[in-house]
Amino acid sequence: MGDLTQAIILIVSLLLLLSMGVWVAIVLVACGMISLMLFADSPAGIIFATKAWDSAASWSLTALPLFIWMGEILYRTRLAEDMFKGLGPWLQRLPGRLVHVNTVGCGIFAAVSGSSAATAATIGRISLPELKSRGYDEGISIGSLAGAGTLGLLIPPSIVMIVYAVAAQVSIIKLFIAGILPGIMMIFLFSGYIALWSLRNPGGIPKEIEEITLREKLYRLRLLLPVVLLIAGVIGSIYAGIATATEAAVIGVIGSLIIAGVGRSLNWKSFSASLMGAVRTSCMISFILIGASFLTSAMSFTGMPSNLASWIASLNLSPYALIAALTVFFILLGAFLDGISLIVLTTSVLMPTILAAGIDPIWFGIYLILTVEMAQITPPIGFNLFVIQNITGKNLFELVKMALPFFWILVLATALVTIFPEIVMWMPNAM
Repeated sequence: MGDLTQAIILIVSLLLLLSMGVWVAIVLVACGMISLMLFADSPAGIIFATKAWDSAASWSLTALPLFIWMGEILYRTRLAEDMFKGLGPWLQRLPGRLVHVNTVGCGIFAAVSGSSAATAATIGRISLPELKSRGYDEGISIGSLAGAGTLGLLIPPSIVMIVYAVAAQVSIIKLFIAGILPGIMMIFLFSGYIALWSLRNPGGIPKEIEEITLREKLYRLRLLLPVVLLIAGVIGSIYAGIATATEAAVIGVIGSLIIAGVGRSLNWKSFSASLMGAVRTSCMISFILIGASFLTSAMSFTGMPSNLASWIASLNLSPYALIAALTVFFILLGAFLDGISLIVLTTSVLMPTILAAGIDPIWFGIYLILTVEMAQITPPIGFNLFVIQNITGKNLFELVKMALPFFWILVLATALVTIFPEIVMWMPNAM
C-alpha cells in the first residue's frame, strides 16, 4: 500500500502542477521533494545539490548544445528551399509526386538538425505553400509533414537520443547508429502510404509534370551536395570511428557555419539568434535532466523503482506482452508530457525492469523514441501539430485527423522493430 499511495500522490501532484502551467523541470523537483518528505527520512536539500551536480557534470552532455546549435544555424539558411528544388524533379513521377518531398526532405534535414519541431517547421514553411499552389490535397500534404517531421527524433544526430543515452547510461554512438535503419524504414513506410493514397485518390494529386531534361535534373542535384557532405561528415566520422559524438558535433557546427556563409545567410543577427536559441534550448533540457535525476534519486530512496521492477517481474509477462503494455503506457503519458520529459522521467525508473526482462537498452531506446514520435502528433501536447498549426492556421482537431494515418504507421513501425529487432541492432552490432 505504501508504494501505491506514493504512486497516486506523485501522479496527482505531477498532473496538477502541469495543468497549472508550472515548468516541467520545477514540477519534477517538486515531486521529488514531496516523495522524500512524505516517504523517506533523507535530507532533500543535500540530495538535490548532489544530483544536480552529478546530472550536469557529464561529458556525454557536451554534444547536446553543439548539435542543437547546428540545427539552429541550418534552420536560418536556404537549405530546405534548395532541397525542395533538388529533390522535386526526381520524385515527381512517383505516385504522389511532390508530396514525397515532405518525407525525403524531412529525412535528410533530420540528419542535420536533431529536432522534430525544427524539421517540421523548416520543411513545412517551404513545401506546404508550394504544394498548395500546385493543387495538391491539403490532407495528405499536411499529414505527411506531421508524420515525417517526427523523423527529427529518430534519425541521428537526435537530441532525444543524447538525453536517453545519458539517462540510461548507454553509448550515444551506438544509439545514433541504431537509429539509421529504422529511420530509413520510416521514410519508405511514409512514402509507401503516400503512393497508395494517391492511387486511391487520384483527384488529390495534380497530373501536370514539370518537364525537365536529365541534364537539368543532374544540375539541380548540386543543391543537395552541402547537406550530403554535412551528413557524411557527422554520421560518417562516428561510424568510421574517427570521431566521438562530441567531436562529430563540432564537425557539424563548423560545416553548418560554412553552409550558412556560402549561402549568404550568415550575418551577425542570424549568428547571435542561432546561438541564443541553442542556449535557451540547452538550458531547458539541462534543467529537465536535473529535475528528473533528482526525482529518480528521491524515488530510489523510497524503494519504489525496485519494488515496481519486482512486481512486474512477478507477473511473468513475456517480452512481447511487456512491450505492448509499455506502448499503451507511453502513448497515454505522451498526451501530457513532451518527448524529453517523458524519456527522462521514465527511463531510470523502468530500466531495472527492462534489463530484468532481457531487453537490450539500445533497442529499447529506439523503441522508446518511436513511441515519443507518436506523442508528437497526438493531442493535447503534440509539438509537431502546434508547429504545423502555426504554419497553416488550421484547427488542431483538423490537423489530428490529417495526421492519424501516419500515427498508425508509427504503430506499425513499432511492431516491426519488436518482431524483428535486427532492424535496430544489426548496424550497432556490426560496428
